[in-house]
Amino acid sequence: MLLIAWLLLFNLTAIRKIMIQRIQTVYLLIVAGLLITAMCLPMGYFIDTMGEHPFKALGMGVNDAFQSTWGLFGILMFSTLVAAATIFLFKNRMLQIRMTIFNSLLLVGYYIAFIAFYFALKNDANMFRIGWALCLPLVSIILNILAVRAIGRDEVMVKAADRLR
Repeated sequence: MLLIAWLLLFNLTAIRKIMIQRIQTVYLLIVAGLLITAMCLPMGYFIDTMGEHPFKALGMGVNDAFQSTWGLFGILMFSTLVAAATIFLFKNRMLQIRMTIFNSLLLVGYYIAFIAFYFALKNDANMFRIGWALCLPLVSIILNILAVRAIGRDEVMVKAADRLR
């Protein structure tokens, strides 16, 4: 039994070594980490006469009333899951490219949804101060583009090696 557990652990470690050696895996891991961070931190603050009210991905509390923005949280959660799942598609590079592009489109949709929620929650009496966590999905989009380029280079390299056989 101990031998079987050791063999399974060795095989999982070998798979991790194969995946971590590719730079696109590092990019996608960073994307997942940035998106988890963006889910937890406030995207900005609405400032009115009562003080600052943090605008988070799950919602915003104003005067004992909670304004839900669960759509933003859902987009970030789904995008995080897509980035994490894309790491394990290393044997199917074209699908990995498609999933990474889909993830970037999800993050563009996140910004569109953020603008919609911003205008729905803003009124004449309050101002909005942007938080630095709002930039994290943009950094994730850039890292997704870098991952697509690296995956594409791998695909070209594999096709060139197949032609030599």
